[in-house]
Amino acid sequence: MGKDQNKRMMEYVMDQLSGLPGVRNIPMMGGYIFYYNERIFGGIYGSGELLIKITETSKKYMPDSEPELPYEGTKEMLPCTIIEDREKLQSMVKEMWAELPERKKKKSSK
Repeated sequence: MGKDQNKRMMEYVMDQLSGLPGVRNIPMMGGYIFYYNERIFGGIYGSGELLIKITETSKKYMPDSEPELPYEGTKEMLPCTIIEDREKLQSMVKEMWAELPERKKKKSSK
């Protein structure tokens, strides 16, 4: 999967989530990490598809999704099977928020 394909997927995901304030992404190693109100909920990695963190909510919304590794040495994530359904995708991300870990504070260099 190329950078261009990942960029197109990122733009599509951002468009699908455009009704949800607080969603942003940052580029990371040729892919993208997605945040909702400063908590990571998913990302686009080598496969070029949106992968979602595994929570009770994501399993409820995507019971047909089989966990996979985004890359070596990380936790499994769920391929997003509801990406075409804007309303359902936004509801899932919003509901997942309470289950997601808070963003780690950067240590000060003092």
